[in-house]
Amino acid sequence: MNRKTGAGAAAALMAMSMCLAAPVYAAEDTGLGVDMSTAYPGITVRAGETVSFPLDFLSLDGDGYDVQLSAQSLPENWTGYFKGDSSQITKVHVDGAKKNEESEGSVADFSLSVPAEAEDGVYEVELLADAGSGKTDKLQLEVTVSAEQTGESNFTSEYPEQQGASGTSFSFDTTLVNNRGTNQSYSLSAETPEGWQATFTPSGETNAVASLSVDAGASQGLTVAITPPENVEKGDYEIPVTAVSADDTLKTTLTVSITGTYAMTLSTPDQRLSFDAYENKESAVTLSITNTGNVDLNNLNLTSSAPTDWEVRFSESTIDTLEAGATKEVTAYVKPGKNAVTGDYVTNISISNEQTSASADFRVSVKTSTTWGLAAVAVIVVLAGGLALIFKKYGRR
Repeated sequence: MNRKTGAGAAAALMAMSMCLAAPVYAAEDTGLGVDMSTAYPGITVRAGETVSFPLDFLSLDGDGYDVQLSAQSLPENWTGYFKGDSSQITKVHVDGAKKNEESEGSVADFSLSVPAEAEDGVYEVELLADAGSGKTDKLQLEVTVSAEQTGESNFTSEYPEQQGASGTSFSFDTTLVNNRGTNQSYSLSAETPEGWQATFTPSGETNAVASLSVDAGASQGLTVAITPPENVEKGDYEIPVTAVSADDTLKTTLTVSITGTYAMTLSTPDQRLSFDAYENKESAVTLSITNTGNVDLNNLNLTSSAPTDWEVRFSESTIDTLEAGATKEVTAYVKPGKNAVTGDYVTNISISNEQTSASADFRVSVKTSTTWGLAAVAVIVVLAGGLALIFKKYGRR
């Protein structure tokens, strides 16, 4: 065989080998089989952290597959594994019926641990999904290790200071930001004074929670409801609120300023809420007004509601200031109508200002006038005397 003949034979062998290899290359490049993807193939983490990549799988040809999973390449001393639910897995089933449908959440996760000694820089990780018969898909992940990362996680409130009277419930809108490269589960707590209550409700929801999960690089709105006891004293109260995860302890401080307790009572010195009265005649009743709150009450006004044609007036209808804990007596004059008949009636007396009010219902018993009673007795006496004279004069015959 001469060189020319040998060269031709070599060319023929090369052409034959290319023809034999071509079908394998074409099978890998058909685009059929499965597709493995993740929503965020590039992330930034700190050295020493463990990150999780949610993975989605899609059948490209309508067939179902049991797909073998593996990490083809990892940086030195890095470790990773696949997990489903809470278990470590090596395979995942891809349902062919879901061809070309959008994914409903991740099917599996790839957990990647970055060693604490890893230097800042960009690292690549390659994952392989093998459906058999040469149907494979590779996923390239880019992990940036940075001591600065993307900023510290934080827990903040837009308006951390609020004020109101006792009996007021306070609502703070807060935001919990997870700037780490991994999802974080936060336990929520508040250091409230004795008798106070605090609840946490995620934005857009109605149920209170004690903990919640925030995705890597995401934020979660929270409404923190603070309820003081009814008898809380006037003053400023600081309430530290904490969100704790495996990697973070985040704190914010809420301040509640109680402006005071506004309350009072209206009664009589002996606590009796009934008295007698006569038609078209004033009857006096002493009112006892007590400021039971812990702040002074200003600009108090007395008013009444009585039956038709009745009149009610007060020795003083306004009180400029009633100090905290003080009691003031005022006389009310109640005058039933001139046509009021004997019986029991109700008259309401109230006192109020912009902050609070109090009232009492008085039972008023209307009696017959003494003058008319004496007149009736006189008539009876006269009639009796007349009858006696008649009997005496025209007595028995």
